[in-house]
Formats: sequence, C-alpha cells, structure tokens
Amino acid sequence: MPRPLPAICLLAVVLGAMPALAQESATLEGLSTQLEQLQGTVDGRRHYLDVLHKKIDDVLWFERVGDLAAIDKVRLWGPPRWKEESDTAIGAGQPLKFWAYVFIPRDLDRSKRAPLLVFPHGGVHGDFTTYYTHIVRELLAQGYVIVAPEYRGSTGYGRTVYENIDYGGLETEDAHACRQYMLENYDFVDDGRVGMIGWSHGGLISLMNCFRHPDDYACLYAGVPVSDLIARLGYLGKDYADLYSADYHIGQTIEENIAEYKRRSPAWNAEQLETPALIFSNRGDEDVNVLEVEHLIKALKAEGKTFEHEIFDIAGGHSFDRLDTREAQAIRLRIYTFLAEYLKPPRAFGSVEELHAAGYR
Repeated sequence: MPRPLPAICLLAVVLGAMPALAQESATLEGLSTQLEQLQGTVDGRRHYLDVLHKKIDDVLWFERVGDLAAIDKVRLWGPPRWKEESDTAIGAGQPLKFWAYVFIPRDLDRSKRAPLLVFPHGGVHGDFTTYYTHIVRELLAQGYVIVAPEYRGSTGYGRTVYENIDYGGLETEDAHACRQYMLENYDFVDDGRVGMIGWSHGGLISLMNCFRHPDDYACLYAGVPVSDLIARLGYLGKDYADLYSADYHIGQTIEENIAEYKRRSPAWNAEQLETPALIFSNRGDEDVNVLEVEHLIKALKAEGKTFEHEIFDIAGGHSFDRLDTREAQAIRLRIYTFLAEYLKPPRAFGSVEELHAAGYR
C-alpha cells in the first residue's frame, strides 16, 4: 500500500495546478460569454424573421378578405408597462404603443349604427393572422365591424414588443383601448352593441376585459379559454412556465408569488362576471386542458353567475370550432346566434349554408 504524500507535497501539487485551473476557468468563462452572444444573435434573427412573416401575412389579409372589407392597421396606445426596469429610464411611465387591425364591411350602411366586435388573438406570444380568415369573413358578412388588437407581447414587431408581455394583465387594457378608439373615430359604431370574441389566450382576454369593464360590453364569447394559470403551468412543464417567470415578464414562479398568477386567471376572478357570456370547450383539447374550463364553470356557478356553456367531446382538439369542417361551422353558427341576440347585426345567419356561402369562396 503506497504511503500518503506529506502535506508539503500536496500543497506543491495544488499550487502547481493552479495556473492550469485558472486558465481552464477563463476558457469556460469565455465560452459562456460566446454562447450568450450567440444566443442573442439567434434570438435577434428569430425576431427579424417574425417581423418579415408578419409583413407577408398583412399582405395576405387584403388578398383573402379585401373583397368584403375595408382593411386598415392603426397605431394606438395603452397603459404604461406594469413594471419598469428603472423608473427613471428614458420613456419610463409613458403609454405603451401597439398596432391593431380594423375591418369594416364594404357594403356597410354608414348612415346607420353598426355593432362592433373586439377580437383579441390567442397564443402566449401570438398575433392576429390569416388563420382567422374564414371567421373574419363570416363576421363581416353579418355586418360586424371588427377591431383586432396586436396587444403587448405579440409576435411580429421585434424583441421590445415581445418582451412587453403582460399576460392576463394590462394586455386586457390594450384590447379595451381598441374599443375606445373605434367609438372615438367611427361615428357609425354603436357603443351599446360592442362584444368580445376570442379563443384560448384571446378567450382569457375577453373574459378579463369584461370582468374589468362590465358596462362596456354587451356580450362575450370565450372559446377554449385559458382559465387557470396555476393549473396550466402545473401540467405544461418548465419550458412553458419559463415564459411567465422570465425577468421581462412576471419575473417570479408560482411558488414565489401565487397571488400574481391568480390575479391573471379568470377562474380565480369569477365573481366579477356581469356580461352575458358563452363559453365552449372540448375534452380532446391538447392545449387548454378541459380541467381549466371546468374550474372556471364551477367557479362561475359558485358565484351564482348566469352564463351559457358547453363542453364538447369531438374531434378537432383545441381548434374544434375554428376548423373548416361542416361540424365546426355548425358550432360557429351557435356562437353567432348567441352574439346576434345581444348585438343585433344587420344580416344574422339563419343556417350553416348561409354561413358557408359567406365565409368561403
């Protein structure tokens, strides 16, 4: 058995190795810095490509809907960021600017008052794209004016807008600012016939907007709405949760600030509902698990709220009522019938055949 080295020998070995260890540490730090720089470059390129994709899709709106609508894209402002990196930085505390789409039926009789739908898009960092072409065409054919906010956090406008995200927070005020803009700038919009319609994250915004401004909306439709962020972040895992705990967003995990996540969840604010509401969900939803919407429905019932709802069990998953199938069109007809009860569009659909003829060329 070898004898142990004397302490003086061990010290010599350690001291002799220190320059090599220091060099290795410096090398690792250098590699870490290079990786961070590379990641920044990749993120910047991704945002650049998102901007390019948005510009292409904007052109497609005119090609796909221009025969039915006068289309515009307007620049608006909402409240300042809900938190600032520095209260004394340039621009801190100033209103936050964002874009919104405006669709007005070409055959609209502007001498009469028209109903308005505020239509927020879905996705944590999504945007309003021609994915919604047929739904927009169907709404225009009925005589609805539409405003679709590209609220804070939307994709397609660069890193700054992306990182201004405030999920379930002031993004709802961006949507409300769109309502105010339309009433101030289009005298044919009827302030008593304004509704909200949205799916997924857009469904959450529709609910939260009407919770906060109950007197400003005649009705709302929330399709497969994100309803409980606490449950949602539990079943979707760390990568999804990181979108919320990012420094530029909430900046804290659920464990660190559960109250903040409850504040942003419709199911935990159900007592605020005063607006007539229709809520649809689907048991096969691969995105918003039905347990979230079940929690919302139970919470609304516990508060004694009057609303309409149905949980489907059909093919189509998260997009079940946004697909182009006859089954999905039939479900949308039910949605439009509900909206028409409160918003009184000039040409409400009476059948799926009318819906199809209007929405599809």
